[in-house]
Amino acid sequence: MIKSFWHATITSGRRALVAWAFVTVGCVAVAPNGQPPPVPVQYPNPALVPTRDYELLWRVLVDVVQDDFKIQNEQRVQQVSDVLTEGRIDTFPRGGATYLEPHRDDSFGPYNRLESTFQTIRRHAHIRVIPDQNGFFVDVAVLKELEDLPQPEQATAGAATFRSDTAPNYAGRDTASGDVYTGGSWIALGRDVALEQKILSRVYASLGVPLPGVAY
Repeated sequence: MIKSFWHATITSGRRALVAWAFVTVGCVAVAPNGQPPPVPVQYPNPALVPTRDYELLWRVLVDVVQDDFKIQNEQRVQQVSDVLTEGRIDTFPRGGATYLEPHRDDSFGPYNRLESTFQTIRRHAHIRVIPDQNGFFVDVAVLKELEDLPQPEQATAGAATFRSDTAPNYAGRDTASGDVYTGGSWIALGRDVALEQKILSRVYASLGVPLPGVAY
């Protein structure tokens, strides 16, 4: 009986600690007016990368993008006669990293990670590489979407007494990698500027090129 009491006490303490952590992080992640905090923009987007080595730039882009996404399609920059063609990278959608997945960094910043912890969020990236006389413009677009469900998954309210659909719904999801491919409907939440800035910063750092300037 004493063992059961201590087990219940420790379990309650852990739950209280987790709840306190989420509340604390939530206060930091959300602005006083209840809106997401502003994202500092250090790199213009599209950003000019001053290099003519498109093979090196492409390898860096693929390496950086694969840190957070699985690439679905690559259309490489090519030299056709005296003209360089535009390149493009598209990724599969991926479910946002939660606070229980510290090894993943695609939910960049406290607000995005908190949001992905309590809601089903997915992201997919689209990168364009546009030739320019001074190098290449890299245009990074990360789109964020919220899953639209008729009711919460595993909800029992209003359902029949006997249910046959209590198994977890993993349709269209790769539970090992967090990838979300198809299934259901999704509500567009706009651009994820924080993750776009992170991708651009890693590209510049990997290439060792100077900061292009600060935009606000």
